[in-house]
Amino acid sequence: MKESDLYLPVKRFLESQDYEVKGEVQDCDALAVRGDEEPVIVELKLSFNLEVVLQAAERLALTSKVYIGVPKSCKMLKRRRKHILKLHRMLGLGLLVVDDPEGKGRVSVLIDPGEYKPRPSKHRRERLLGEFAQRVGDPNSGGTDRRKGLMTAYRQQALAIARFLQQQGPSKASAISKALQEPKARAILYRNVYGWFDRPSTGIYALSPRGMQEIQRW
Repeated sequence: MKESDLYLPVKRFLESQDYEVKGEVQDCDALAVRGDEEPVIVELKLSFNLEVVLQAAERLALTSKVYIGVPKSCKMLKRRRKHILKLHRMLGLGLLVVDDPEGKGRVSVLIDPGEYKPRPSKHRRERLLGEFAQRVGDPNSGGTDRRKGLMTAYRQQALAIARFLQQQGPSKASAISKALQEPKARAILYRNVYGWFDRPSTGIYALSPRGMQEIQRW
């Protein structure tokens, strides 16, 4: 398949809406004009990549109606559909998908160009600032591989409890909470997210073999 295979389906789609369409006009893959309205520009690519995004963003200086056109078989679109649509909204770009371009070439509009109006998330912002405030120091370098684990505020709290148990031995949750001045100690011990704690008897917690091994990493 070639990028030019996408052109005729897109041309027919726009012509069905009374646009006059011409290809390769001043570096635009497809230019559509209808009366005195703003022109429509479509940039065609076989895969979704940074190059086509930059091209499309550049066309916004010419018209607010800019679309990227890709085949339905585009792997990136299948893997990252949600993120790609969000990026289009943020940039004010439209997205066309061409199904079976070498056959009937059906065109679908996934998103039309428009002004981006993000919906603020108060909850996510509070979580973000809460993590910042609770984290002790700056233990992670920006750009660290997250798959290897990050030092979060929660992990710091769990580590403090683990080190207490390492030094003091099996203890009650209330005693740990009081000694560390950590009101979340009971919940952290109960949830045992990292598998660092054992409960040898009712109300008593101890450091697990896994905890003894892993806290050395941190």
